[in-house]
Amino acid sequence: MTFIDYYDLLEISPRATPETIERIFRYFAKRYHPDNRETGDERRFSDLVEAHNTLRDPAARAQYDIHYGEYLGHQRETAQEASDPRVVEKDTIVQARVLALLSARRRQDVNNPGIGDEELERLSGCPREHLEFHLWYLKAKGFIGRTENGTFAITVQGIDRAFSEQPDGRPVATRLLENATR
Repeated sequence: MTFIDYYDLLEISPRATPETIERIFRYFAKRYHPDNRETGDERRFSDLVEAHNTLRDPAARAQYDIHYGEYLGHQRETAQEASDPRVVEKDTIVQARVLALLSARRRQDVNNPGIGDEELERLSGCPREHLEFHLWYLKAKGFIGRTENGTFAITVQGIDRAFSEQPDGRPVATRLLENATR
């Protein structure tokens, strides 16, 4: 279930008094009530009622504020990660490593080219929870796919990507293997 920021929904501060919550709720309830032919919005009205009922009850509000604090923490983490240029560099390295591993497996046995989830996690050195993003991305781009037995295998597009030239003029796989032997 998606977290709904009731303070943002009501356009109030988390420090708003009960009187402010009530006043703002009444204003929005009138505007978005389904009976209002011009600005009625049943879904928005329902969300407003839920926000109002939670924030006007001190015990429910205290419980909500705990979740709200966790939500803000996740928002900060997301903002920090998005502004860190090293994240993209690390992602590129993991994706190149996965492509290099799958490429090597395809060369070893073209008829049985797959690597299972756990083995791919071990060989790539990337924990499953982080690897999931990269596998999703590489699969969505058409660089990898699932075999009939459920393992991951590189596609022709993936081979082309693994051996495409990078800004330094060397293929991704070559650079990756050089770094792994140091």
